Amino acid sequence: MSVRNLGLLALALLAAGCSKESKITLETARVERGDISRSVTATGTVESVTQVDVGTQVTGIIDKLYVDYNSVVTKGQLIAEIEKTLLESDLKSADANMESARLNYEYNKTNYERDKALHDKQLISDYEFQTSMKDYEVSRQSYDKARADRVRAAKNLNYAEIYSPIDGVVISREVEVGQTVVSNMNVANLYVIADLDNMQVIGDVDEADIGQVKVGQAVEFSVDAYPDDKFRGTVTQVRLNPTVESNVVTYEVVVNAPNPEHKLIPGLTANLTIFTTRETDIPLIPTAAFRFTPHDYDNVEGLPQAAPDAKAFVSENADERNVWVVEGNRLVPVQVKIGVTDGAKTQVVSGLADGSEIAVDYEVAASNEKPQENAEKSPFAPQPPNRNKKK
Repeated sequence: MSVRNLGLLALALLAAGCSKESKITLETARVERGDISRSVTATGTVESVTQVDVGTQVTGIIDKLYVDYNSVVTKGQLIAEIEKTLLESDLKSADANMESARLNYEYNKTNYERDKALHDKQLISDYEFQTSMKDYEVSRQSYDKARADRVRAAKNLNYAEIYSPIDGVVISREVEVGQTVVSNMNVANLYVIADLDNMQVIGDVDEADIGQVKVGQAVEFSVDAYPDDKFRGTVTQVRLNPTVESNVVTYEVVVNAPNPEHKLIPGLTANLTIFTTRETDIPLIPTAAFRFTPHDYDNVEGLPQAAPDAKAFVSENADERNVWVVEGNRLVPVQVKIGVTDGAKTQVVSGLADGSEIAVDYEVAASNEKPQENAEKSPFAPQPPNRNKKK
């Protein structure tokens, strides 16, 4: 026997077993507008969208530091300098080498052009011409190298002045004045600068919930630093690479977090609520109405009844359901198209107008009438006070 048939049988037995004073009523509801939301929760860490490690590409001694922790900087602002004496000497040496190479190149070029003209007239040997041409080519290559060395020396001197690459706030300072920084394979870091205007939260969502999370969904989150504040953002990325820890599988979800007041700082722990469904001002009915089936109760006045030939609609589409509309003293089946649901209430997309009355369930209420005085009492029941015992 199906669950529905069992329910109908239970209702029938309950109605039959009730006393004459029992009252059977029809519970109804109206199509009303309201809001629906479903969500999943997660924890995450606040990060800056743009965070740059500012370093130096040259070796030297820190001469000046113009900013410190929490300093607000703008793009292109001078924030530090490296002692320039050696770098300036390198540039002067490169200038001298380039000038020497230029003079040698121009001298060999003149000799080559003269010897070429003589060789064309067969006035010098091939050996003399080839020697002149070789000296010209070698001097030309030396001059090109000297110019490249000069460019490198000038660039290294420019690197002695360190500028902020972004607008942001200094969240870390790695060096002190007088400290030697060595540039080898890795850039020597001086500062860490973060853009606190544009923050993001990297949330860890459980594998059971990740299928409901989509890009563009609204998010609310809080941080322990400001327990009374609610921050808002949206899902910007759902990363497919899983993280497994203690046999628990989670996926990273990126949530943007505008931060105009700079309350959010990197490293804070965030408690996320991701709204997988969030609709406002939509027509709603109780989800229980889809499980209602009319029952014919005899001798119950005023109870709406379905016509003998009325049948519920059956649809293979998951978004189409059947409800029973109360029209006066009749129950009329209506097929509706449904939308989102939170379990208790469901959106009606079409099929019902606002304010329509629908059947939800039957209620059987027992009478509150006091028992008659001559009703048979149990001999084991407690006796009222001041009553004479029977002899």
